[in-house]
Formats: sequence, structure tokens, C-alpha cells
Amino acid sequence: MEFTGPGVRSVFQKYSIYSWVLVALLVSFLPWLTVQAQVLPLEQENAVTSDWLVYKSGTNELVPFIEGANTENHALHQWLRITPKNEFAVSFVAPKDLCLFLNNQLIFVASSTAEYQLNLAPYARNLKPKEGKYLLTVWHPVQQPIVSSFKNAVLAPQNQPKETVEVPFATRARKLVNLNPFIVFTLLIGLLYGALKSNYPSDFSNLYNINSFFRVASLQEGSLSKPVSSWSSILFILVFSLSLSLLVVAIHTEALQVRLLNQLIPATAAGVSSKIISYTILIFFFILLKYLFLKMMSFIFGLEEVVHLQYLEFLRTLLFLGIFLPVVVLFYLAFNASMPQIILTVANTVVALILVVTVIRVFATVNTKVSVLNLHLFSYLCATEVIPLAVILKLIVFNF
Repeated sequence: MEFTGPGVRSVFQKYSIYSWVLVALLVSFLPWLTVQAQVLPLEQENAVTSDWLVYKSGTNELVPFIEGANTENHALHQWLRITPKNEFAVSFVAPKDLCLFLNNQLIFVASSTAEYQLNLAPYARNLKPKEGKYLLTVWHPVQQPIVSSFKNAVLAPQNQPKETVEVPFATRARKLVNLNPFIVFTLLIGLLYGALKSNYPSDFSNLYNINSFFRVASLQEGSLSKPVSSWSSILFILVFSLSLSLLVVAIHTEALQVRLLNQLIPATAAGVSSKIISYTILIFFFILLKYLFLKMMSFIFGLEEVVHLQYLEFLRTLLFLGIFLPVVVLFYLAFNASMPQIILTVANTVVALILVVTVIRVFATVNTKVSVLNLHLFSYLCATEVIPLAVILKLIVFNF
């Protein structure tokens, strides 16, 4: 039996339209359904998440942490998948005394309130995971930790300054040294130069006169005519020794702070002061004993006639250039905190220039009496000036 009436055709047409609408709706929702099928994301290794846990009261069960609801908890936990061979850097804001534990092993204590950066991978190497995971615990004795600040980070390259500090047990790096001894000794040097100018005006004028500095004849005038034979010459050498030792200690102290791992324990005032005094005594006796060294070497080379002139020029150049050393120390005190690397370079350059210029002037002055083109004399000057210069530069300027 066939039903071909208009009523039946209209019914089929009506359902046909509904079926096409249903198909269109299914097609349009298919991408959304596909996305919704991925309910759980793949677990990522070496990544911190926002899924923090707390202990349920009266049990050993960890339950999800709800911010604002569990305000009494001072310890929050998170299970992490860590691959120890890869870096796992996290940055976070920590109040003072905040502690971090990995598998109940203490790995970090905040020494002050600041933002920190820590690599968890090295600590995981010595611990055994539980079902492939490590338990990270953040605890504070007084308040609830700010776990919302914990984020994944990238460790800064070692050749660039870090804005955050990786400190495994406690102490933040201190980048400034104790400047009090430098200030005190700089003031003392100024007072000593003032006392020398008041008590020995002629010798002071002869030593620090720019015109006499470039005249060889001035070596036979004032205190330089008989070096280390009067109290004035001894005092001038002593003040120079104190000025140079102050700068050398500044160089060595700042080099440790910038380049080595000694930043955790800054130099104390007593340590800096003892170094300054020790270096002063060492430099002072080096200058005095150099005359005996020159006498011995000149006897070996048969050049006794140049010793007096050589030592006078050595002494005059050092003392004249040494009066500028306190100025360099003042620059160190003023700009050490803002640009330590530049100040370190400037201080090294100044010390090197003083020593090199001294040797060059000794060669030039000796050449006025005996030609340094003489191989015998040139060998003698190399043995008494160039080789000691290389040794001193190695000990003072390049000793880090």
C-alpha cells in the first residue's frame, strides 16, 4: 500500500529538516567535544604547579589546599616529578625564616624577606623518589607561606649578574665590603701629608713640584740627595707605603667580592685593617731593601756607578706618583657600590701604570749617564727593574 498523500509528505519533510539541523549542530560541536575529551593534561617534569596540599587535621592524609580556607596551616606541600639531570629553577617571594624541604630534607632557609631563585634538581640527586615523585614542603614558623608566588624560572647565565640569589642554606650573598677601615686610613693619609708639608716644606715642594719632576738635576736637591738617610725621607716613604697598601687591599678585597665565592663572608674591619698594616710594612721594607739589592746586583755586573742615580729616580717617581693614590681610593669609596667592576679595573690600571712608569723613568734617567743600548747595562736593568716589575704585577694586579 502506498501513501502518497500531501499530509504524509509534509511529515517526512518536517523530520528531514530536523535531521539536517541535528547533523549541523553535531558538526559544529565536534571540535569542542574533541577538546573536552582531553580532561587531564600530561604530567610535566621539572615544573611547579598551583596544586598545593595540606595535612588534614588528625590524619596523615594530604588534601587540596584552598586559599583563604586553610589559613592556620604553616606548611604546604606539593608532589613534583623531577629529572635531576635537568635544571628545575623556581622563583618565589619568601619572608624571613621561610624554609623549603624536599622529601623532608631541609634545602633552603631565607635569611631576609626578598625574592629568591632556587634550582631544585641538585637536591633531588641525593634523594629517593616515592613512586617517581618528590615532596616539596614550604614552611614558615609564624605565618602561612605565600605559595602563589612560586613560579617556574630560568636560571640566569653565570657570566651575568643575578637579580635573585640561589642560596642552599641560608645566607644571601653580601656584595659590599666593610669600607670603614678605608675611610679611616684615607683620612690618616691626608693628615700625614698635611703634617709633612707643614714640617718639611722644602722637601715636600721638591718632591711634588711638577717642574722638578722632569729635571734630572733635581735628584741632587732636598731629601732625595741622600735617600733613606733622614727622617723626612723615611716618613715620605712610609706615607707612600700606606697609600699603596690601601689601594692594594681594596683591589684584593673587591676582587674576592666580584670574582670568587667569598661573597658569603664579607671582609671584617679587623681583617681589612690588619691587611693594610701588613702590606704597608711589606712595601716599606721592600723600598728600603731595594737599595741593598741594587748594590749587590751592581757588584755582580760591575756597574756600581749607576746605583745611586737609579735608586734616586726609582724613589722620586714612586713618591711623586704616590700622592695621587688617595684620590683613587676616594673614587673607590664613592663608586664601589654602584660599579665595582669598573672601579676594580681602574684601581688595577693605576697601580700598573705607577710601576711601569717608574721603570720607564729609571731607564730614561740611567740612559743620561750610560747608554742603555749597552747590552751589559740593559741586562742589569732587566734583572733589577723589569723582572721585579713582572713579579710585583703578578702578585698585586693579577693575583685573582
